[in-house]
Amino acid sequence: MGSMFRGEEMCLAQLFLQAASAYDCVSELGEAGLVEFRDLNPNVTTFQRKFEQLQQLEAELKEVTKNKETLKRNYLELTEYSHMLRVTQNFVKRASELDLASQTQFEEFPSLDKEPLMDYTNMQRLGAKLGFIAGIIHPWKIGPFERMLWRVCKGYTILTYQELDVALEDPECGDDVKWVVFLVSYWGEQIGQKVKKICDCYHCHVYPYPNTNQERNDIVAGLNTRIQDLHTVLYRTEEYLQQVLCKASESIHTWLVQVKKMKAIYHILNLCSFDVTNKCLIAEVWCPLADLAKVRQALEEGSRKSSATVPSFVNRIPTTDTPPSLLRTNKFTSGFQNIVDAYGVGSYREVNPGPYTIVTFPFLFAVMFGDFGHGLIMSVFALWMVLSENNPKLKRTRNEIWNTFFDGRYIILMMGIFSLYTGLIYNDCFSKSLNIFGSGWSVKSMYNNNIWKDDDLRYNQYLTLDPNVTGVFKGPYPFGIDPIWNLASNRLSFLNSFKMKMSVILGIIHMTFGVILGVFNHLHFKKKFNIYLVFIPELLFMMCLFGYLVFMIIYKWLAYSAANSDLAPSILIHFINMFVMQQNQDAKLYPGQTGCQMFLVVIAVLSIPVLLFGKPGYLYWKHHGGRNFGMYRKGYTLVRRGSEEEMSLLRAHEMEQGEMDSNHSSQTNGAEQEFNFGDIFMHQAIHTIEYCLGCVSNTASYLRLWALSLAHAQLSEVLWGMVLHVGLHMDSDYGSLLLFPAFAFFAVLTVAILLVMEGLSAFLHALRLHWVEFQNKFYTGSGYKFSPFSFELLTQNINDFA
Repeated sequence: MGSMFRGEEMCLAQLFLQAASAYDCVSELGEAGLVEFRDLNPNVTTFQRKFEQLQQLEAELKEVTKNKETLKRNYLELTEYSHMLRVTQNFVKRASELDLASQTQFEEFPSLDKEPLMDYTNMQRLGAKLGFIAGIIHPWKIGPFERMLWRVCKGYTILTYQELDVALEDPECGDDVKWVVFLVSYWGEQIGQKVKKICDCYHCHVYPYPNTNQERNDIVAGLNTRIQDLHTVLYRTEEYLQQVLCKASESIHTWLVQVKKMKAIYHILNLCSFDVTNKCLIAEVWCPLADLAKVRQALEEGSRKSSATVPSFVNRIPTTDTPPSLLRTNKFTSGFQNIVDAYGVGSYREVNPGPYTIVTFPFLFAVMFGDFGHGLIMSVFALWMVLSENNPKLKRTRNEIWNTFFDGRYIILMMGIFSLYTGLIYNDCFSKSLNIFGSGWSVKSMYNNNIWKDDDLRYNQYLTLDPNVTGVFKGPYPFGIDPIWNLASNRLSFLNSFKMKMSVILGIIHMTFGVILGVFNHLHFKKKFNIYLVFIPELLFMMCLFGYLVFMIIYKWLAYSAANSDLAPSILIHFINMFVMQQNQDAKLYPGQTGCQMFLVVIAVLSIPVLLFGKPGYLYWKHHGGRNFGMYRKGYTLVRRGSEEEMSLLRAHEMEQGEMDSNHSSQTNGAEQEFNFGDIFMHQAIHTIEYCLGCVSNTASYLRLWALSLAHAQLSEVLWGMVLHVGLHMDSDYGSLLLFPAFAFFAVLTVAILLVMEGLSAFLHALRLHWVEFQNKFYTGSGYKFSPFSFELLTQNINDFA
């Protein structure tokens, strides 16, 4: 069977990668997406792994950015220095002209300790020198700065300041600030040290102050030259960076993919272990058995690219671990497989419900959603998404609701197509019938045979067509329900009976098919005893009770016609009497009904103890006396574990061909679990009770097909009658104008309620019927998915967020 019907056969292999070619080999495996790596260093932390390196590109970018910031800071400092010299030149001129006034200013401000200030002559006599500190300061700091100078220096300083007429950029925050230029004149080195400390505390930008006018002029000339040079360098640097960034933006996606690939490769290398010589890396991978040759080719290609002298190779090894499950899908089948995997990933090599879900899921949905008009809208919408599936604008969106619809476009298309079919079967299109082939009922024959008179038409609101009258019923409608039933007063009663029985028949067929699929699991895993002790009792219980119910429904349809329909018995009453061993002798479906029903009930009852005690008893006998029965062939290796109670007894049936040495055999035997009959019996008892009661509850659960189908039809009819019907029957002059908003309102409600809400409801109910009523008959879903190391998944994730 193909991989879609059953997971592919997997194997555990060791990769021996030469240190020089390990990177290229892992890269080739990532391009092919063939293997899933196992972590051979589970106890090693991230920081202790060998291949965790910082990217040099990031360091280079930081260095370039730092250099650019340094150049800009120098440019701003030179600009500030230039403005400071320009402004302080006026301060010096004014101070030299008013030297006497400066001395007077000193004398006007006494110290805090009320000590007498020394005049200019006394300071010169002590050898004190007049010093200057100039710089710029934030405008909101100049007031506190002035007061601090006065209190600390006790008046031995002169502060002169002026706000710049232009705003300069603050190198710390990047904001434009109108700085304040200050000049502090002080006496003596001690006072100068204090002034410098105060400037540091207020984060002043202090610059060297020239002693002479010639020195000032030389500094200003040099500053202008350096400022011009830096301005040119910064301009050219910005221009060059713009060109580099524009060119780099064209390759940013490629670089991003390359960086992600490098990171992924080093992550995989960290999962490997080194041999004793540290010249070879050993990796363990899960790989599909059919892809081993491709893995060898990838390793050979990686060794060739790296020019390695010793090639890397792969070696298959035996294992007792459960392999992952691999089911290859395409864009059409992946959506349906996701429905199955949402219940649980299939156990290794068990039957996959996915292929059958492609048909049964949209069909059961359509049974509940059957309307030709609604199915047509859904099909057209899904077909548009399918035809536009390569449009990047539709694939790369951040709207999760739209992404859900787009990812399930093939599911929606199948649901729409099946809804077209069931809509024709129900003959329902926006709650109206389609008379394509002409009705099989004739009203004219009721007049021709004098059954109806003119008074009957005049005084009766409803009249009944008699199919026993010649010519009234010409034959069944060729396809679907006759459109005349849309006019009948008992239409709802007729559809109730039809859809309820149809739901029971479909449900029992669906569940029986699930039971039959379990046989393929028993045969594949070499558990033939399950066929006799599990499958056959389950099938007999299902068929003798509920299969007989389907037989009675079909037999009643075929055995009774319009001529004797009044003699038809109630199937529900017969089915209840079947369990209580009673029978109405006056109303029988067929001769010998009583004996047949008693026989079927006895068979169903006897299958329960077989299902309850058969499997535990066989396993008990197998453990205590039947070890030599069905011995496994030499050379088999255990690759899948079944249920716990079968671990120690059925390992012979759980093995697949491989290479097993004596050491591995001894380890496997040492790890066997002890046989526990109590656990086995309890597990089987729970399964038996669940199955027998589930047959009743699950059959009743399929009645949701009937209930939701009627609800959808009635809701569609109500919407037609209360919205569009009103607009179509307006007789006023403005009726045609009101028809447009009525139709728009009808269309909006149809999409919002009947398509979206009703469609979602039918989808969820179909999902439940598959998960609970169908899959639990044969599908355990206790495996885990095969996750190969693939660059394709990496690039898909990048494209989604691009």
